[in-house]
Amino acid sequence: MPKMKTHSSAKKRFKVTGTGKVKRLKAFKNHILTKKSTKRKRALGNPAMVNDADMGNVRFMLRIGK
Repeated sequence: MPKMKTHSSAKKRFKVTGTGKVKRLKAFKNHILTKKSTKRKRALGNPAMVNDADMGNVRFMLRIGK
């Protein structure tokens, strides 16, 4: 059997931490920034962890075990 390939878009969007959590970037910081507050834009620049409900899908796309 051939090896399972990693989902190409997922490997560009997620990073696995040393403890096994998955780090992601936040959405809504690309354009139409004039109406968003400085505080909101600053908060959107910080990375976040993937929610537990989505972890199964992300782990499958990245082909990482439990």
